[in-house]
Amino acid sequence: MKYGLVMFPTDYSIRPDELARAAEERGFESLFFPEHTHIPASRRTPYPAGGELPKEYSHSHDPFVALSMAAAVTKKIKLATGICLVIERDPIVLAKEVASLDLLSGGRVILGIGGGWNVEEMENHGTAFKARWKLLRERVEAMKAIWQNEEGSYRGELVKFDPIWSYPKPAQKPHPPILFGGHGEVALKRVVAYCDGWLPISMMAGDLKKQIGELHRLAREKGRDPRSISISVFWTQPDRQAIDAYGEMGAERVIFALQSESREKVLPILDGYAKLVR
Repeated sequence: MKYGLVMFPTDYSIRPDELARAAEERGFESLFFPEHTHIPASRRTPYPAGGELPKEYSHSHDPFVALSMAAAVTKKIKLATGICLVIERDPIVLAKEVASLDLLSGGRVILGIGGGWNVEEMENHGTAFKARWKLLRERVEAMKAIWQNEEGSYRGELVKFDPIWSYPKPAQKPHPPILFGGHGEVALKRVVAYCDGWLPISMMAGDLKKQIGELHRLAREKGRDPRSISISVFWTQPDRQAIDAYGEMGAERVIFALQSESREKVLPILDGYAKLVR
């Protein structure tokens, strides 16, 4: 089992470089940073978890800047987005950001992706809510074309560009692993169609054992080896019994959450997680 961490890196919490160094020193395998470019002040779209939207959603650093800080002070820990809102990013620019970070870090990037939930946020980027899934797939496919080809090009319905030169290429071949965050049968089909792994949130996935079985069935139907699809359980409860159960279901990674707080509050919690995984 691999053990990761997730935290919104913010302008008021422990610095991302300090957190990454502390996480690596304690033996954690990966560090995931979420993304919201902004939060519309209208607050028309309700928070999916209910109640008031937590402060960190509107105070988070850009994940790739934060991960670059983390990369500079570490040697082994995986540098992950959890999740990157690809529908709010230009795919040519994002392909270069991911490739640059992967090359400079020695091949340590994990690209966790999703479609997002805030309608006004994505609309401010020119993305229509109903088109977000098609746009997500096309942008991922376009980035793969850039990463894997000397002259990358793509012709989709929403993403189109003629052959381009774009370097660097990622250190990982053919590209960094892409993990999809989402739930339900349609989400599982997306994992099988164009991703390398599934990133379910533990408290939102429902019957995870059943979902994993369905994922494997869909993979076999499409001619994919189910073992080629990794499973990383997001927001895992720090409970040994639960962790062992996820491992028996086929998960290869569990990811513990940290609140966006000061180093004085975060580091003791990190120490507690470290004792659990040891």
